[in-house]
Amino acid sequence: MSSKIEKPTLTGARIKTRKRDEKEKFDPFGFRDAIIQGLNEAGTDLEAVSKFLDTAGSKLDYRRYGEALFDTLIAGGCLAPGGSIVQDAQPGKPYKTELCVFGANEAVDSIRKYEQVLVKLIRRYKYLEKMLEEEMKKVLVFLKGFSESERIKLARFTALLIANGTTPATILASLTNEHLVKDGLAVEFLAEVFNVWKAEKGSQNLTTSLKKAGLDQILPDFFPPNKRSEEYYASFFTEKGLKEIVKFQKAQQSHSLKRELQKVLEEDIQEEKSAKDIAGTLRETIEKHALQGHEVIPLIFNTIMSAVEWNKKEELVASQALQHLKQWAPVFQEFTGESPKAELSLLIRIQEYCFENIAFMKAFQKIILLLYKTDVISEEVILKWYKESHSQKGKSVFLEQMKKFVDWLQNAETESESGEDEE
Repeated sequence: MSSKIEKPTLTGARIKTRKRDEKEKFDPFGFRDAIIQGLNEAGTDLEAVSKFLDTAGSKLDYRRYGEALFDTLIAGGCLAPGGSIVQDAQPGKPYKTELCVFGANEAVDSIRKYEQVLVKLIRRYKYLEKMLEEEMKKVLVFLKGFSESERIKLARFTALLIANGTTPATILASLTNEHLVKDGLAVEFLAEVFNVWKAEKGSQNLTTSLKKAGLDQILPDFFPPNKRSEEYYASFFTEKGLKEIVKFQKAQQSHSLKRELQKVLEEDIQEEKSAKDIAGTLRETIEKHALQGHEVIPLIFNTIMSAVEWNKKEELVASQALQHLKQWAPVFQEFTGESPKAELSLLIRIQEYCFENIAFMKAFQKIILLLYKTDVISEEVILKWYKESHSQKGKSVFLEQMKKFVDWLQNAETESESGEDEE
């Protein structure tokens, strides 16, 4: 008789999970409810609001719910994609609070009070700084979902955060999102930010920070594609009271064009093209980009001087410089011939160059005399430079060097005038 053999079975003890090891459910709306309750209990006293947020950080998980925290402090509740407030809430509980940036009035001083609440919070919980940066990038993309008044408040709030160094100016790049650009929302928002920023820290801080953040290179990208002409750009910012931005952008474009011009000149010199050919090429480039002779002549001088390895002996460098500059006189003539302003700009640059390069200190007068004889710099400009328009760099040394030559020019001018009177 055979008996059934039982198959082995695996059994084990049931392990009880400790409560602290259980993963807490992600509940941003529960977090939001707790924040809204605390804000509403604090009321309109923003000092009490700051105190609540400070102490709540030890009970509520700011690290996990940073996005919900900033959504609530800026817009009054959790934001859905597009910018609307999520209305999911338990019966009888509010999903939104008016104690937020969007609930303030539009005055900058009113917005500033809420900005200070966030500044204090970030000082207390430093890890929130990066979360705020990411929040602002997100919120700026939602502009279209906000009312006009909310956009104004957000722009002023953004300006205060950037001006005071709480968030970097790079967050503004989020505005180049296509749907914001084509409707003109991006550039209108940007102008409001710039005006508040300028009022807070001045136009110098504004333009310097834009350059540092690399935003100067993409300013046209904030405009709708059919409005990216220089004329519209200038008229828009001028109308908004931001002439500094127009001036700044023109200076940036000019600087970029000058670098291009310098590169062309360096290549032509390396290829050993004639001075006449180089002068023609430079003239074409300058006219094409509407640059002025007095703007580029110092750059041309610097580039021509850097094309030589100068003798280290002071007694030899003067003759080397004269020989070199005589060769390039036609290039200088191309831009000084009809422009006293360009002549003066060149003369001042030579003065500063000789001051900055000590081996050329004693060569200054000889260089100017050469350029006078080759009709690069006129008598009138030399006298103007001597009397009133010289640089302060090495002033006493160079004026002393030029004294005899200037006296000769003045005497020759007097003799010429007396000769005309006798006739």
